[in-house]
Amino acid sequence: MTLITWNGQAQSQFLAVETAEALAAAEGPVIVPLALARAALDGRRNAPLGLLVANDASPDDIAPFFDKVELIAIAFPSFSDGRGLSLARKLRRAGFTGRLRASGPVIADQFADCLACGFDEVDLPEGVAARQPMEQWLKARSTVTSHYQTGYAHGASILEQRRAGRGGASS
Repeated sequence: MTLITWNGQAQSQFLAVETAEALAAAEGPVIVPLALARAALDGRRNAPLGLLVANDASPDDIAPFFDKVELIAIAFPSFSDGRGLSLARKLRRAGFTGRLRASGPVIADQFADCLACGFDEVDLPEGVAARQPMEQWLKARSTVTSHYQTGYAHGASILEQRRAGRGGASS
């Protein structure tokens, strides 16, 4: 997998483990499926913990772990399935302040939307990363500069900008 952040390619410090046996043998930071979260917390050393959640997971099921995990990775089964973007927004609105990772075949054209929805990084399968060079990702990160929705990324929405330009008058 290739990890991409705002600054470019990065190295993940987390090892993905899928079973209790693999968790017991792992050293250092790990990412575990939500189903293994309790076991990971009960048996963890002082190493950082991350969660891997499905893009249709309930924020209510994830929220109890907000202060216990450093990273939440949201699985994207395909680039055409945008539910992970919605879940990222919900997790940020619910108060998660740690790192959010989009994990799966996201494409460079979606990078600005991922960042705007609260993701800090994207973890790509090697095949996807090979088809889209890093230059495309870096160019794509700032292609969307304004949003109609409030609460996205940094700065005011288009409507808020218009209101401010009229001296704050509401329409």
